[in-house]
Amino acid sequence: MPTRAAGPFEVKLTPVPLAHAEQDPALARMKIDKQFRGDLEAVSLGEMLSAGSPAKGSAGYVALERVTGTLHGRTGSFVLQHTATMDRGAASLSITVVPGSGTGELLGLAGAMNIVIEGGRHSYEFDYTLEPRA
Repeated sequence: MPTRAAGPFEVKLTPVPLAHAEQDPALARMKIDKQFRGDLEAVSLGEMLSAGSPAKGSAGYVALERVTGTLHGRTGSFVLQHTATMDRGAASLSITVVPGSGTGELLGLAGAMNIVIEGGRHSYEFDYTLEPRA
């Protein structure tokens, strides 16, 4: 049965140059820097690639971020993989733990995270499974 972790987080996105010399205004690359609070006390660093469409409200992004800290009292790190699209305002978002990426006391971590944005503030809901402590 999954356990739920929840709390607020702050995120800073910093534009960085694309790997290819040709710059396309519809494509972007961002550095991710997050601070999680609540049941997950952690920081994360990662990168995002995004593409926008001339049609307003349509875009997509993929991202990977390494989260390092404490989850319900267990210390370690893991990687989150993001896949998202927005089609004329209809959003689809998937954020999952990369299998086998857990370290330390988070070895064997599996799960999915949901991001909630209300009133300009970000929070997370993280449903996960983890082997019981020995």
